Amino acid sequence: HVQLVESGGGSVHTGGSLRLSCAASGSTASIGCMGWFRQVPGKDHEGVATIDPNGAEDYAGPMSGRITIPRENAKNTLYLIMNSLKPEDTAMYYCAADPNWRMGCRRNDYVYWGQGTQVTVS
Repeated sequence: HVQLVESGGGSVHTGGSLRLSCAASGSTASIGCMGWFRQVPGKDHEGVATIDPNGAEDYAGPMSGRITIPRENAKNTLYLIMNSLKPEDTAMYYCAADPNWRMGCRRNDYVYWGQGTQVTVS
């Protein structure tokens, strides 16, 4: 089992930046894909960015060009660095992980999810 704990959310002004952190613990050696997702009330999770075990990053989501997802393996921590934030980026941001990576990481059926951290842009 893998536990994920996000931190770093908060309120920022339009154009500001935030860095979210996701600390993984437990059976971290089993992690294949890791990713960041976001959700607003009444909608499904939306993919923001993912990374596979080889370090291949995928920024297919709506924040492409404004984010990076560095990973610090020694600390089992994944970050989401967000720049030029817009009000439409307001959402609950979740970190997720899944053992299966050979089918690709651009999906949202991950097994492990954190509790989420709120980001509000105004």
